[in-house]
This record gives sequence, structure tokens and C-alpha cells, in this order.
Amino acid sequence: MNVKFRLTAMNFLQYAVWGSYLTSMGTYLAGIGLGTQIGIFYAVQGIVSLFMPALVGIVADKWIEAQKVLGGCHLLAALFMASAGLYAITAGDGVEFGTLFALYTLSVAFYMPTIALSNSVAYNVLEQAGLDTVKAFPPIRVWGTVGFICAMWCCDIAGFQSNAFQFLQCAVLGLMLGIYSMTLPKCPVNKTSGATNIAEALGLKAFALFKQKKMAIFFIFSMLLGVSLQITNGFANPFITDFGKIPEFASTFGAQHANILISLSQVSETLCILLIPFCLKRFGIKKVMLMSMFAWVLRFGFFGVGNPGSGVWLFILSMIVYGIAFDFFNVSGSLFVNNETDESIRSSAQGLFMMMTNGVGATIGTLGAQAVVTKFVYNGSQGVEMMQGWSTTWMIFAAYALVVAIVFALVFKYKHNPAQVAEAKH
Repeated sequence: MNVKFRLTAMNFLQYAVWGSYLTSMGTYLAGIGLGTQIGIFYAVQGIVSLFMPALVGIVADKWIEAQKVLGGCHLLAALFMASAGLYAITAGDGVEFGTLFALYTLSVAFYMPTIALSNSVAYNVLEQAGLDTVKAFPPIRVWGTVGFICAMWCCDIAGFQSNAFQFLQCAVLGLMLGIYSMTLPKCPVNKTSGATNIAEALGLKAFALFKQKKMAIFFIFSMLLGVSLQITNGFANPFITDFGKIPEFASTFGAQHANILISLSQVSETLCILLIPFCLKRFGIKKVMLMSMFAWVLRFGFFGVGNPGSGVWLFILSMIVYGIAFDFFNVSGSLFVNNETDESIRSSAQGLFMMMTNGVGATIGTLGAQAVVTKFVYNGSQGVEMMQGWSTTWMIFAAYALVVAIVFALVFKYKHNPAQVAEAKH
């Protein structure tokens, strides 16, 4: 069978597993009285991302074929997610935080390493087939976002947004992918390649880059911007769904189908990836990063003033700017690190970038966001008063993003050289 098709199917399922619950879990948790714990459920993704991808990556580099490690991780993640789902369904309204969180954390601990691992498997298979990874991989990876969107829609249409069946949907897809991964072409195990130790795999070797003022400032702001990354994944769905408690908005499409509305964000993300090469070459990393930062201001701000009725167009604008907010930071930042670091520490530098953004930044962000939401939303308020609390919350997040953007514009010094960007592409 065509390797491109096989890898497309792998990527589709890889992100469909995540999309089954990532944007809707907050609504379920709020519904069973765990609204004040939403942040820790999302923060744990960042916590395990600090070390699990590195540990699993070393195993795949040195001892076990990557496609088998990928399959094993997905099977274990599916097992624990199924356990979480079955426990939650059985317990009903009597779900205990400790039990559900423990099972969920074990699942996430085995899922998060598969994001990088699936990329490694794809690169290996494409290279074995004699294909150019730079040209062949992006069209394959796009189907991962399509899978994420399809899973969101299935969760919404099936009525799983507000119950624990979303975890079972995730587990079924994970089981399918775990078995399928085992059948992929073999990836070579090379004991002399890849990260030689945990410190290098974690990106710790690249901490030497902090001696360079430009790179130190870049990584610090990567962490500050990483704070925003998971906030809307955790809180956008419960926010939009809560409008359903107000008679004026109860019958609106958005209040009833928040996941489908939010999925426009992923559509925008897919399209905005195509703009990055042009924008980087024309404007340079500083302006592209500023575009991302101001897009986060708009992302949060539009939520703060919109509603699923007459103001639904503001929600739609928030979904559209998400592509710029997310991609222009994640993808462009990764390319900047690749271009500005020496080849000997390039992999470690990427590990450091991921640690600062999706690890430290996202963890601090979701826990901080939870404190704000608890104070203004989950404080016993109901109806219109609760929605006013949500509006205040989003404006606080927008103000934070604005301050980060202004300080970055003043502090980060970078002279753009279009010729250098063009040269780096070749």
C-alpha cells in the first residue's frame, strides 16, 4: 500500500484521539462539579511533556523500533483512558477527583510522547521510500488537523460533549491506532544516533544559549507566550456552553454545539500554516511573533465581548485569528530556533523550545487561568452574573497577552535579513 496513504491514516488517527476530548473535557468536568479543577487536568499535559517525550524518544532511538514504541504507547494510553471513562460513567455524579485524575494522567503520560514519535516514524518511513520529507510530510500532517476536527464533530453530534463517553471515543480510536501502528514499516534502531542521554533529549544542553542575550530573551518570551496556548482548549467550550443557561441564548447553535463552532479554530490553523513561509521571509521573526501575540489579544478579547446570538460573528473572528495566534508562534518559533542555533545543539534547542512553551509556559498558563476562572466564574454565580464573570476573565487574559506583546516589541532586538531566510530554506 502507498506509504503516503498509510502515514496519512496514522496522522488522521493520531490527532483524532486528542480531538475526542481536548476541547470538550472542560464542559464535562464543570458539569460534575469539578469546574475548579479544569486547569490541573490540562496542566498535567504540560507537566508530563517535560520528561515523557524525552524518555520514550531514547527508548525508540536505542532499543525498540519506533513504530512499536508508538503502538505500545497508544495501547497503554487507550487502556487508561478507557478505565477513566468507564469509572466516570459508573460513578455518575459521584466521581472522585483523585481517581479520575490519576487514570487520566496515566493516559496522557503515554499519549503526549506519541506526538513527536509519530513525526519520527513518518520521517523514517518517507526516507526509506526515497521521498523528500520537506515536500512529502506537510500534506500528510494536514490530515492530522482534519482528524482532530472530525473527532470534535463526532463528539459534539453524538452528544458526548458533556459526558464521559468522550473518553471512550478517545480510547476506541487509540486502540485502533495502537494496533495499526504495529503494522507500519520497520524503523531502524540506531544506538549511535539520536539523543545520547536524558539531559540532551530534554534540551538541557541548549541552556548554554541563554548566554546569548537575543536567544535568552526569545526563550523567556516563548515561555510567556506559551502561557496562552492551552487556555482556550480548557475553557472555551464550558464558556460557550454556559450561555445555554440563559433563555435568550439557550436555543442558539453555538450554545448547543460549542465543539463545532470551536472547530473553526482548527480550520484556520490548517490554512495559516501556508502563510508562514511568505510572512517569515517578508517580515522576519520579530514581526511574525508580534502578529501571533496580538492575535492572542484578539482571540481572548473577542470571546470577552461576543455571544452565540447576535454576537456570534465575534466568536467566529476569534476562531479565525486562532490560526495566526497558534501557528505563527509554534511553527515560526521552531524555524527560528533551527536557523539561529549551531547544528551540534539544534535538537537540544528544539527540546528547550518545546519545554519552555508546551511544558513550563502552558502549565503555568492553565493553572493561572484556573485561578482567574475560579475567582470570577466558579464562585457560586449563576446565569447573567456568571457570563459577566466569563467576560471579565477573557479580558484579563487579553490584557496579559497585550502586555507581553508590548514588552516583547520593546525588548527583543532582531534585524531581519530576507536573504538569510531564503538561504536557510535551501
